Amino acid sequence: MKKTIIIYGLIAGFITTVMMVISTIIHNQNPDSKGSEIIGFTGMFVAFIFIFLGIKNYRDKQNQGVISFAQAFKIGFLICLIASTMYVFTWMVECHFFFPDFMEKYAAHAIEEARKSGISAAELSKTKEEMNNYLEYYKNPLLRMLLTYMEILPIGIVIALLSSLILKKK
Repeated sequence: MKKTIIIYGLIAGFITTVMMVISTIIHNQNPDSKGSEIIGFTGMFVAFIFIFLGIKNYRDKQNQGVISFAQAFKIGFLICLIASTMYVFTWMVECHFFFPDFMEKYAAHAIEEARKSGISAAELSKTKEEMNNYLEYYKNPLLRMLLTYMEILPIGIVIALLSSLILKKK
């Protein structure tokens, strides 16, 4: 089981990492582009196909075609955790060494987009406050890490749950 988890986790992690690097480069070149978000989330979904494939591989090739929901979810969750950790590690390196002003640029862009959308002064003030909170959070590496996990981990957990439901066999 360990080998399956590690192999499929590393493949999924490699995909999310590469797509995130591409997405970040695109975003830094053109913050107005929604393409970077599409690439990033598409990369996550493509990578998380390996959760399904890892569970199926273990069930069919190593467990005589049977697997419980709990066992399937454990495999899926651990694959997700490896991929998510690689994603977070890569972002921490990217953010620290290559894009240290990412959150400042992102906050300024978000505020400007909110202003352009014609929202009320109260809503704009709320957006500014929210962005200032994120700026503060990002100064703390632990909080930055947790925020980054929040981008990817919930998606992987949902896919692990769905895959476990689909693939369970008694």
